[in-house]
Amino acid sequence: MFDDKSILITGGTGSFGRKFIRTLLDRYKPARVVVFSRDELKQFEMQQEFTDPCMRFFLGDVRDGERLKQAMRGVDYVVHAAALKQVPAAEYNPTECIRTNVVGAENVINAAIENGVERVIALSTDKAASPINLYGATKLLSDKLFIAANNIVGGHRTRFAVVRYGNVVGSRGSVVPFFRKLIANGAQSLPITDARMTRFWITLQQGVDFVLNNFGRMQGGELYVPKIPSVRITDLARAMAPDLPQHIIGIRPGEKLHELMISPDDSFHTYEYFDHYVIAPSITFVTQHGYDSNNLGEQGELVAEGFSFASDNNPSFLSVAELQELDRTTP
Repeated sequence: MFDDKSILITGGTGSFGRKFIRTLLDRYKPARVVVFSRDELKQFEMQQEFTDPCMRFFLGDVRDGERLKQAMRGVDYVVHAAALKQVPAAEYNPTECIRTNVVGAENVINAAIENGVERVIALSTDKAASPINLYGATKLLSDKLFIAANNIVGGHRTRFAVVRYGNVVGSRGSVVPFFRKLIANGAQSLPITDARMTRFWITLQQGVDFVLNNFGRMQGGELYVPKIPSVRITDLARAMAPDLPQHIIGIRPGEKLHELMISPDDSFHTYEYFDHYVIAPSITFVTQHGYDSNNLGEQGELVAEGFSFASDNNPSFLSVAELQELDRTTP
């Protein structure tokens, strides 16, 4: 469905954007791929790597609504990946996080509707489910904006959906490159925030594939959650440095012990599919869809009342051996 289409990625110079674009170019023949980001150095570096004639690069910030409207002219699909993501940084700089993650989301929505973009998928995070930190709260607000946007499109064709998943293996700012750097620099032990801590785990390619598949599935208003495994942080440290001891440093500002992707309160409108869940909107749209099936013909069933999907109650955990293999194969 991406052949001869124009696709724009906000935050396109980030880890997700680079992998998403590489996958698009390897599998499809898009008419245009537009990278929208504020980092001119990263755009310059990407221009050396991605030389396909369909590539376009727009310097801009999602806080700038007019620039977004310019960039989205003639665009068919949008992936909104731009965000301020560092939990402690958001706690200390709340206004900046709000301006990018909330106001920026509203600007993306308005630009997409004004330009008649066909489909928009916004990337979310497990921290948006029952948030305790500012980053998670801003992403929850962003999620709500994108879902509700399906009610304000009027006669426009634009439809919006959200994809929510957990920690991406090896992405910038994540624990894997942090541990790797410590190990390479000869650390005598690895810092662990809490020995009980668990996290959801997904590879960058899995995240990209999930987003691509959901462009085909979406009707508008869905919040997609992939069925992915969990890890124990102590197991991850043991997998990466089996001979190093671990020392406890305490949970950082705004950090959870376990992450949540579907809360019990969401169970009343959550559907389980073979490899993912769909949280249907709690509000009624002018054009209402049935979320127990999708555009690919897949069928889902409503989960049991009180169901939750958390990193500590997940039936699937990666073993130390599986984490070692993942570490070997992750750049």
